[in-house]
Amino acid sequence: MKQLVNGFVAHLPEVTLLAGAAAVAVGVGMLCLPAGVITGGVLAMAGAVFSIWGAGDGK
Repeated sequence: MKQLVNGFVAHLPEVTLLAGAAAVAVGVGMLCLPAGVITGGVLAMAGAVFSIWGAGDGK
């Protein structure tokens, strides 16, 4: 259980980024579905870029 909690805490920024991107995409999707899909794709690409930039950190 402790290992699970430590793993979740280690990836908390990524989880927060994913939840925020999903919330924004759903919110925009409530206005216009195609805009929500486009927004979700853009936020997913931005998350991938942030993940790649952070991959060089030594742990």
